[in-house]
Parts: sequence; structure tokens; C-alpha cells
Amino acid sequence: MTHIVAVTACPSGVAHTYMAAEAIEAAAKAKGWQCQVETQGSIGIENELMEEDIKAADIVILTKDIDIKNSQRFEGKTIVRIGVSDAVKRADVVMSKIEAHLSKSTD
Repeated sequence: MTHIVAVTACPSGVAHTYMAAEAIEAAAKAKGWQCQVETQGSIGIENELMEEDIKAADIVILTKDIDIKNSQRFEGKTIVRIGVSDAVKRADVVMSKIEAHLSKSTD
């Protein structure tokens, strides 16, 4: 089973951070994948990813609108950087691209 972790954050740290998290989770689950999303919003880090979650991840999705805190945790992982609006509006397209990438790497 494909395992994805993600961190979402936006400049204001309010609505789009959480909308992006929901969209990524929903799109991953629609593919039958495991997905955990950490949010870095105006109230700080929520649902912080644990080291074992990161180790188990096939792909890491990071929103790129502002710097992600503690991004060094993801060194050595395959990272996909997307805009928070792409996460909100096109999470299914992002997941399809990830699926294509993963199928090529296992061929």
C-alpha cells in the first residue's frame, strides 16, 4: 500500500492550510492509499508527523507557499512541492501524477 505524508501551510495559516490538508487526505484515500497530514497553521503545528510515519512514507508532499518548519526531517525522501491552491483545487491530479511516478519506479 502506498503511504503518503504531507505538510500543509499557507501565508495566513488559516483556511487554506486546512482545506489543503483535507483535499490531500481525500484524494489519497480515493486511491486507497494511507495518508497523514501535518498542518502548520496560525495556531502552530497540529497532527505532527512522527519519525516512523516519515520513514514509512513513499512520498512526501510539502506545500511551497511558505517555508515548512522542520523540513530537514524529510531528507532522503521523494518530495513533491505544490502550491497550497493546487492542493485545494487539484489534489486528485497531484495524486495521479504521484501514482504515475511510483509505477515507473517499480517497473
